[in-house]
Amino acid sequence: MDLTYSAGEEAFRAEARAWLEANVPRGLESGDTAVGFAQHLEWERLLFEAGWAVVSWPRDYGGRDASLWEWLIFEEEYYRAGAPMRVTQNGIFLLAPTIFEFGTPEQQARVLPRMAAAQDLWCQGWSEPGAGSDLAATKARAVRDEQRGGWRLTGQKTWTTRGAFCTHMFGLFRTDPESERHRGLTYFMVPLDTPGVTVRGFGRLDGDEGFAEVFLEDAFVPDDAVLGGVDRGWSVAMATTGSERGLTLRSPGRFLSAAQRLVELARSQGVGDDALARDRVVRAWIDAEAYQLFTLQQVTEIAAGAATGARSSLNKLFWSELDVRLHEAALDLLGPEAELDDAWSRGFLFALAGPIYAGTNEIQRNIVAERVLGLPRK
Repeated sequence: MDLTYSAGEEAFRAEARAWLEANVPRGLESGDTAVGFAQHLEWERLLFEAGWAVVSWPRDYGGRDASLWEWLIFEEEYYRAGAPMRVTQNGIFLLAPTIFEFGTPEQQARVLPRMAAAQDLWCQGWSEPGAGSDLAATKARAVRDEQRGGWRLTGQKTWTTRGAFCTHMFGLFRTDPESERHRGLTYFMVPLDTPGVTVRGFGRLDGDEGFAEVFLEDAFVPDDAVLGGVDRGWSVAMATTGSERGLTLRSPGRFLSAAQRLVELARSQGVGDDALARDRVVRAWIDAEAYQLFTLQQVTEIAAGAATGARSSLNKLFWSELDVRLHEAALDLLGPEAELDDAWSRGFLFALAGPIYAGTNEIQRNIVAERVLGLPRK
């Protein structure tokens, strides 16, 4: 693995750094509030207009035809500049790779440009009241409407991040009523203004208001809402969860930046002779560097044609637990002042969700044990 960047890649980095330093907004409210979400959309549309929203996508869809290496460089510079978390990430980082792999040319041309431009905003309809971490327990159903040439969707999706603000949802529905578990599921893309769809937002203890429940009652969608084929939804969904757990959702740049901020915090707080505090800071910094090296190795393999597969669970386990440890170290350094530091305290609350969303870490350990290490189920 060659860890040196080419002259072209360094020029790409310099261009990205200069633009971000000149344009990154400051003082935005949380993207999970109505006011903050609107502020973030202004920023994301500026990103798109300048050609930085989806750098690795083809130019026809709003990208720059950048390589995966250049995408990693951009992500590193994005977080280095202190840019805000992307409120369009569920579409751009999760659904889009799935559309590139499974979508028809018509679906790609219809969905991707509007997604890149932050015109259509996507949320993820995975979890249900009886199917939280166990996606295969999905009960929401889709019934064929032969007369109109489409499907009627009925069911409930919950824990829908930013669902209260989004325009579209992607998720799994059971199209074969006789099927069980992973079989008979189909992946649908659903406009949330479809008659029969009700989006009900609810508040959280931290004041964020983007979470929502989505209720569907005989909501009709045409055949072109199906992604990847009828009754093939499980394999399509696994591609999305692979993106969520692996490369695209949590790039190393996010943790490299956070680890550097932790180092600066430790210096400002003066850890002195506290060996335990110093050790925790050093470990967080080393782990962030290790995650970057692991990702570079992974991109090298992808560029050579290899598939990530179940190994994406290794990514998810590592970055989610690193995020918690890193923020715990910061809060302990701040002591009683932690409650007054909004960035670190809110970051900690968000980090606590990491071992749960994208498939709980208990499930990820089972996947690693069985599919990566080849251990028996019992």
